[in-house]
Amino acid sequence: MKNINRSNYYRKEITIFVEKKKKGMIDQATIDRIMAATDIVEVVSDFVSLRKRGANYWGLCPFHDDKTPSFSVSQSKGVCKCFSCGKGGSAIHFIMEHEQLSYYEALKYLAKKYNIEIHEKELTDEEKQKRSDRESMFIINAFAQNFFSKSLLETEEGRTVGLAYFRERGFNEDIIRKFGLGYSPEKRDALAQEANKQGYKTDYLLKTGLCREGQNNLIYDLFAGRVMFPVYSVSGKVVAFGGRILKSGVKISKYFNSPESDIYHKSNELYGIFQAKRAIEKEKCCYLVEGYTDVLSMHQSGIENVVASSGTALTPGQIRLIHRFTENITVLYDGDAPGIKASLRGIDLILQEGLNIKVVLLPDGEDPDSFSKSQSAESFTQYIKSHETDFIRFKTQLLLEDAGEDPIKRAGIISNIVQSISLIPDTIVRSVYVQECSRLLQIDEHVLLFELNKMRQQRAEQQSTRDRYQSPQSQTVRPSVIQDSFGNNISVNQVSDAEVATPAPSEIPETDKNIPLPTPLSSKRGNRSPLDKYERELIRYVVRYGYRDLFETATGTWQKVWEYIVEELAIDNIVFNNPLYKHILELASQQREHVVQQVSSLRQELLPKAQDQINEIIEQIRLENGDITDKQRKEAEARENITRQMEEELQTFESNFLERYFTTYPDTQISLLAVDLVSDKYQLSKVHTKYQKVETESDRLWELIPRAIYELKNAILEQTIKQIQKKIKEATQNKDNEKIIELMEQNVELNQLRTTLAKQIGDRIISPK
Repeated sequence: MKNINRSNYYRKEITIFVEKKKKGMIDQATIDRIMAATDIVEVVSDFVSLRKRGANYWGLCPFHDDKTPSFSVSQSKGVCKCFSCGKGGSAIHFIMEHEQLSYYEALKYLAKKYNIEIHEKELTDEEKQKRSDRESMFIINAFAQNFFSKSLLETEEGRTVGLAYFRERGFNEDIIRKFGLGYSPEKRDALAQEANKQGYKTDYLLKTGLCREGQNNLIYDLFAGRVMFPVYSVSGKVVAFGGRILKSGVKISKYFNSPESDIYHKSNELYGIFQAKRAIEKEKCCYLVEGYTDVLSMHQSGIENVVASSGTALTPGQIRLIHRFTENITVLYDGDAPGIKASLRGIDLILQEGLNIKVVLLPDGEDPDSFSKSQSAESFTQYIKSHETDFIRFKTQLLLEDAGEDPIKRAGIISNIVQSISLIPDTIVRSVYVQECSRLLQIDEHVLLFELNKMRQQRAEQQSTRDRYQSPQSQTVRPSVIQDSFGNNISVNQVSDAEVATPAPSEIPETDKNIPLPTPLSSKRGNRSPLDKYERELIRYVVRYGYRDLFETATGTWQKVWEYIVEELAIDNIVFNNPLYKHILELASQQREHVVQQVSSLRQELLPKAQDQINEIIEQIRLENGDITDKQRKEAEARENITRQMEEELQTFESNFLERYFTTYPDTQISLLAVDLVSDKYQLSKVHTKYQKVETESDRLWELIPRAIYELKNAILEQTIKQIQKKIKEATQNKDNEKIIELMEQNVELNQLRTTLAKQIGDRIISPK
């Protein structure tokens, strides 16, 4: 049933959209299968850790710096919505926004996820040219990863040099394939030549940093002679590479990483996050290590909830990436690592993001790579649990060892630790750490609190200064370029503050440039007309309840919500000012025949199933003991119950048709507005409905919708009266008595009408029923 509902209702509009965009590369039957299989909770869960709360699922929004779950996912409606930044949409639009894909590519992404074979035509040269730079860079990285993998496993040089190194490090073939490890041949242009042979453009080899241009315009491979570690995004795309040189005595860096590019920003990526995200969510904890081989060895030992910062200092972007899946981080340090103190800044960043942090020091001479190889998953986990300590105890003990009995150094340590505690956003957690710090350092708790509050006050003042500096009203020159939430460079002079997180038009795939940008709705409200809130309320009723029965007519038929609204507006020739609302109303009207066809089609599918259920129950009844009259009564009740359930299902399908239709509409501007209109931030607690029936909005539509129409008409009257009064003032200044009399008569007539409307709005509206 669920698949039937999802696979059919949008068929017509998707077809029109695909033809309009000249993307007829996926046949309609395949599109239907993709949408039927898609579960938005499964899709979003690939990127965000979700928890069931009431009817919906909640998690941290992946589109902004979210510290408390504000991202809601409705499985029944098939939509998601962040009640903080406003981002949301259907599963397709979530993938488009998160992965920066076109509509067509988002469909391909979902098809791959649900193992649905794509039937598409060969791209023309013109269509290939229109592929976006970002997409092309992902494609060239995927090609390179495959090339490096084949070079490692299928060439003599790769097996002799690269595979021998990995085996010497103790990595088996399963781990090599799981992480896509490879080898870049010693020949300086091996990758460049193969890419050229396969038809890939040199420009993208240079943009991704896979190759460099040398003298005489010669192209050479950046990673020649290195074993390769692909870096995957959270969705599994190759965004960069790390390469390790195997020659000794060479005066170049042992490890070399891809340079920053349009698709790779090292401050936002973690090595192993794609392979670890499910385990992190399951174990409710993330182990944080330093290098590639630490991650590989721990995975091979059976510990998969581990990621690496790849030797770079931990960044807020990386911490937020972990926070999507868990609130608990355990940092694993080498037992004799000299850089532990320098890495303490990372602990402060984790605290500032509101996560729980533990620290584990491994035995002397051991790192996660070597130690995990000598342990089973169980013994390794047990060691961590028995040796992990909270950051305050770890930092205090570490710093006190250096301070000794020097009072000046001890004072500096106290200040340093209080500085870390002051970063914690949760008041209760801060209080507990202050008590612990007071006990460990043997210093009065009130002294620590005074120092902590002073630091927080200073930070608040500094933040206030920064806010004023960045304020639109400030005359201070702001940076000309900033980065959006996906790391793309955006010129500040080209966008408003409210639209900073929206990709610039140049970054939209060429094939999708006619699709309106999914600008957050909140950014547009400043330019809305005075009538917008009234029009918006009526459109909300159309989207949410459009094909629900509202009033019974004199002929015994039922008038739908959208029909009543259209007819009432037509009486006074009212047309919505907002073109988007107007278009939605037109689309709702156009679906009349489509709804009838869909309901009829669904009825034909349900009837045989209902009859099978009836036959099965009747057969069971006839096998029971009892008199014939009792059995006949039970059979009649069974028929009646199953028939009623089928009719209720058909009615629900019809009532919710427009909600499903608009929330999955291909035009992003319409679908995002629809999601915003149907999303409920709050839900009634079960306590309210346990002992009494609570009247919902849908129970009162017969009253609320007429009232909303009257309120729109009243707002139009008030606006018209203001305009007439302004004209009266102008006519008075011009001493045009004839015009004044004419306008005064109109003013009186409109005020009388407004009085009548005001009475209608004030009185309880009685249903024609």
